[in-house]
Amino acid sequence: MKFIQLLEKKFGKYTIRNLMKYVIALYVVGLLIYTFNPSAYNLLGLDIDKVLRGQVWRLVTFLIPYVTMGEIFFVFIKAYVFYLIGNSLENAWGSFRLNLYFFSAVIFNIIAAFIIYGIFRINILGGYMLVVTSPLDLIYSSMFFAFAALYPNTQFLIYFIIPVKVKYLAYISGAFYLYNIYNFIALGFYFGVIPILVSLANFLIFFFASRNYRRISPREIERRARFRRQMNEGRRQGNVTEFKGRNVITRHKCAVCGRTELDDDDLEFRFCSKCDGNYEYCMEHLFTHSHVGDKE
Repeated sequence: MKFIQLLEKKFGKYTIRNLMKYVIALYVVGLLIYTFNPSAYNLLGLDIDKVLRGQVWRLVTFLIPYVTMGEIFFVFIKAYVFYLIGNSLENAWGSFRLNLYFFSAVIFNIIAAFIIYGIFRINILGGYMLVVTSPLDLIYSSMFFAFAALYPNTQFLIYFIIPVKVKYLAYISGAFYLYNIYNFIALGFYFGVIPILVSLANFLIFFFASRNYRRISPREIERRARFRRQMNEGRRQGNVTEFKGRNVITRHKCAVCGRTELDDDDLEFRFCSKCDGNYEYCMEHLFTHSHVGDKE
């Protein structure tokens, strides 16, 4: 994530705080447009042919959802959940990273529209939509998957009654998308697959970029194997110490104070994974000793 930190250092001053307030406002704008002038939607969709002719505002206005009075309650619930998810992501990531995630999803939608127009000469995000959902809903799904990855055990109340963990809802949503992809392919509507795949690209980038690959790196695997070998060798060989006037082989010996299990039956010993070599310490000195060498 160093690259994101560099971006934030350079462009963080342009971050939009409380971004979700402005996103939710798009639903209000959509409802107002439908109420007063529904035909205005023809001027808002991402019609690539018209964008290339100079109507560049469509690169932004295509985000305004098509909202009708008949579905206003459903849209209100969806917008509210969208707002909660966005705020949770902003609290977890910070404003800049949420901005980066959201606007990268917007860019991926635009890329999808240009790809489809270039291949099929179809304006998939123009007019009243040719796919089953709007661009803002695709972005919502992308953010929902990110939320599920961060908070998998958070519960949502389905129909305000049934508690379901968000990770299971994410599995169902993923299965739904796979089903849609299958249907588009089966029907030969290949252009319908591209918006789904491209719009979720930023989630895939987030998911794989945020994994801790250090644990499976060859260097880390070799380090753990070497430590286990040294630990087992120390346990087999034991330690030679003088006890009651004679040399005795003990299984444990603190490298700092020299105490063994013969000094106190209650003593516990541990090997230090950060010391370069076969060094064992009693619990009193395990966290206070100076590390030998540097395994990293």
